[in-house]
Amino acid sequence: MERSHPAGAGASLSQEHLAELKQAKHLLEHPGYVARITDVIGMPLEAAVKALPASWSGKIASVTNASLTKCLKVANATLRPTGTSSFPKLHSAAVALSGAAGGAFGIAGLAVELPVSTVVMLRSIADIGRAHGEDLASGEAQLACLMVFSLGGKTADDDATDAGYYAARVALAQAMADATAYLAKHGMASEAAPALVRLIAQIATRFNVHVSQKAAAMMVPIIGAAGGALVNTLFINHFQDMARGHFTVRRLERLYGPEAVNAVYRQLQD
Repeated sequence: MERSHPAGAGASLSQEHLAELKQAKHLLEHPGYVARITDVIGMPLEAAVKALPASWSGKIASVTNASLTKCLKVANATLRPTGTSSFPKLHSAAVALSGAAGGAFGIAGLAVELPVSTVVMLRSIADIGRAHGEDLASGEAQLACLMVFSLGGKTADDDATDAGYYAARVALAQAMADATAYLAKHGMASEAAPALVRLIAQIATRFNVHVSQKAAAMMVPIIGAAGGALVNTLFINHFQDMARGHFTVRRLERLYGPEAVNAVYRQLQD
C-alpha cells in the first residue's frame, strides 16, 4: 500500500490529527481492563492471578502460543482488503458466548475456548485496521494485527519507565521485520519457520499476561456463566481499544512519517 508521506516527514500534525493521536495515546497507555475485571469479580485481579494453581502457568503459556499460531494461519489465509466498516459489537457478542461456559471446565475449557475467542478477536482487530486504511492482503498489515495482542500489558521484565506503546513496538521490531520478510518471500509455507516462531513467542509473552488474568477471573467461584461472558467481553473490548489506538498511530505515520508522529506522541500530555 502507499507509504509516501504527502505532508512531509517533519510536518506538524493538523489539529484534527493531533486530537486523534491524543485519544490513541490515552487508549494505548491507560487501559482500564484490570480495573473493570476487578469490579466484576469483587477482588483484586492480582490476588486472583496469584491464586491460580502453580501447575497452570506452563499450560496457559502453551495454550496462548497455540492460539496465536492459529491466528497467524487464519490471518494469512483469510484477511483481505474488502470493506471499510468494523463491527466490534458483533465480535464482542461472539466472544461473550464463548466465555459464558469457559470458567466451568478449568484449564481444559481454556484450551478449547481461547483459540476460538482469539480468532474472533483477530477478525475484530482486522476490521478496525481495515477501517483505518490497512491493506490486509499484505503480510506486514497482517502481522500488525497480530501485534495488537502484545499491547496494553506489562511483563515482569518491563522497565516501569519504558513499558509503553512505542517500547513494545521497539521490542518487537526485529522479529516483526524478519517475519514480514519471510511472509513476503514464502507466504505461510510453514508456521514453524524460525522467523514466525520467534515473533509468536515474543507476542505470546505479553499476551500471556492478559490470558492469565482472564483465566484467574473466570476461575473465581462466584463468577458464573454471566460473569464469564462479561469477563470475555471486557477481554475483547481491551484489544479493540488497543487496535483503535495502534491503527490510528499507523495511519498518521503513513501521512506524516513515523519519526514525526513518534515525537509528537511522546510530547503529548494524556
